[in-house]
Formats: sequence, structure tokens, C-alpha cells
Amino acid sequence: MPNIELLEKSIPVAPIKIAALAGCEDLAREVDQKLVRFRKELVERNQSGINPQGYSEDSFLIDCECPRFGTGEGKGYIKESVRGVDLYIMVDITNFSLTYTVCGHENHMSPDNHFQDLKRIIAAANGKAHRINVIMPFLYEGRQHRRTKRESLDCALALKELSDMGVSNIITFDAHDPRVQNSIPLKGFDNFFPTYQFLKALVKNVPDFKADKEHLMVISPDEGAMSRAVYFSSILGVDMGMFYKRRDYSTIVNGKNPIVAHEFLGDSVDGKDVVIIDDMISSGGSMLDVAKQLKERNAGRVFVCTTYGLFTDGLEKFDEYYEKGYLYRVITTNLNYRDPELLKREYYIEANMSKYLASIIDIINHDVSVEKVRSHNDKIIKLMEKMKKR
Repeated sequence: MPNIELLEKSIPVAPIKIAALAGCEDLAREVDQKLVRFRKELVERNQSGINPQGYSEDSFLIDCECPRFGTGEGKGYIKESVRGVDLYIMVDITNFSLTYTVCGHENHMSPDNHFQDLKRIIAAANGKAHRINVIMPFLYEGRQHRRTKRESLDCALALKELSDMGVSNIITFDAHDPRVQNSIPLKGFDNFFPTYQFLKALVKNVPDFKADKEHLMVISPDEGAMSRAVYFSSILGVDMGMFYKRRDYSTIVNGKNPIVAHEFLGDSVDGKDVVIIDDMISSGGSMLDVAKQLKERNAGRVFVCTTYGLFTDGLEKFDEYYEKGYLYRVITTNLNYRDPELLKREYYIEANMSKYLASIIDIINHDVSVEKVRSHNDKIIKLMEKMKKR
């Protein structure tokens, strides 16, 4: 169990309960299983024989739902007591596969619908739970994080609304711009990265993967992903390259300025495997263009590592690029909904985050520093040593 020595010296703030909103149940069940195992291991090591009430359970999940009326209006309903508990509400705002009926018409759940359901469950628990924590891997409206013209600032508004409703901590992964936490300076906002899980998935699924300067290069697909690529390349001790986007600022298509071209900055990628790292694949157009340009520069295998695989324009283009050899593998986490068809693709690899998320919940429940789970340096170094021996 991770960080077991740290947890042995502390006590939890309250019993844990996990409320999984619709569309997030699969991930929540995996996290729950890991957390149950962690707690049982800690109880077995405890020599004092004193265990807080509710510390070790067969399951920490509670039953909740957001039923809807015929008009499409809904309500939050928690089916068991949450008085005095440390409540963790898990929500996946990107799960578009769920539907509800409005006056006989079927609607797909949008991020707005998921966020509204989150507020309903918070409202059902408020005033009773000891503390409310929201686990929102893909941050709601995280892409609308700053103003450039006369426009809304949706992410900041959402965070402020959750704060005003009594949420103590917001836990997210690879936020598009973590500076949005400035809108709630007196509340907890923890942003985690799946760097170790990416590397672990690569090592496990690609037997001949070599992470050294002669065989590997890390690529940032744009300026926004630079910090991720710098960390990844630094911890592995390999070179880094970067693409920057030239946009047509005279027109707007689908709410953004279209990309005219990707320009590359960096050393030669000739014969080297490359890892493109970013926070998300949305439509995937930029990522595919970058992969193609790298292959045209005589790169070896192209690996794409992104926290969220949204694939808003479908998988056909990715299938085509894989068949042409532009892509070798695509790695995303299981933090958000993924089309079942994606899981069948030969080029797809999952970076499982359930164990990491269970560790985060355990650490926060004990009210100790999250830096122990935030930093992956030691784990990555040990993984590199194992890979060299292999």
C-alpha cells in the first residue's frame, strides 16, 4: 500500500463515503475496491487495536441518483445517511452516452447537465456531511478559463458556485489551466498529473520501449503543453521538441480561430521514437497533423499520451492514420468516458488511474500533505531502473 507509514501516524477527519454520479460508476467501483484493500492492510498493521468507526468497510460507496420528471427537471436523492462523513462526490462531465427524456424526446447528457446533477447531490448532502469534496477529473468548462474579449468566464464561475455551496476540496487531473483556482483562493484545489501512469502503461505494453536520449524524444504539440513535455523529458533525461500553431485570426470556426499550420522547433527526430504529450484529444485534428509531420521528418514510432481521450469527431481518422503508420499507440486514462469502440482498437492503451485516485482520497481523508502522492519522481526512477535491467 502506498504511503502506509505516513497514514499510520495520522487519523482520518471522518468516515469516508463515496457518491458516484451517473456515468462515473465504473471508475468509482474500481477506486472503492482499491480503497477497501488499502484500509484493510492498514488495519492489519495496526498494533494498538484501536480503529476509528467506519475506517475499514466492505465498501465506501453510497447509493444516490438524480431522477427526472417528464419535463426534464431533476432532483438529487441520497438514499442513506451522510451525517458526519467525509463525502467524496465523483462526476464525469464528459459522459455523453447517458440520456434523459424531455416531453417524450430523448436528450443526451451534456456537461451542463452533469454539473447541475453534481449541485443537486451537494444540495442533498449539505448541512449533514462533515466535509464535501468533489472529484471532477475533467474540470467543468476548463477550456473556457480566461477572457480574451467580451465573453463569459465559465470555469471560474463554476468553481465559485461550488465553493459557495460548501465544497471544501476540488480534486482534478491535468487541468487545462490550473490558474483558475485563483477564483477560490480559500478552498482546496488539487491538480494531479498521470505522468507515472503513462510511463508505466508504455513500459508494460511496449516491450522494446527504450527511454534514453538515443532512442526517444518528447514532443509538445503546442505551447500550452510545454510544461508537461518539459517535466516528462527532464525526468527521463531525453530531448524535447515543440510545435507551435499558426492560426488565422481573421476568422472563427466552431468558436476558435482555425489552425493554418504547425511549425516545429527542436532537434532532429530522425530514427527516434517520439512521445507526444498533452492534456486531451478533442477532435484530434491537431494531434494527427503533428504525428504526420513527425513521420515526414523520419521519426520512428509515434506514441500519443493524453489524459483525456474525447474523440469528438469519431475514430475514423485515427484508424486511417494508424493504418498508414503515422500513429503507433494512443494512451489515455480511464478518468473519463471512452467509446467502447475505442477500447477494441489495436492501437489503444489504457493508463488505469483507479489506484492513484484511491491513494489521493486516502491521503486527503487523513488530512496530511498530498505532495506524497503528487510527486512521482521516485516511482519513475525505480521504473526506469527496472526497464534498464529488462
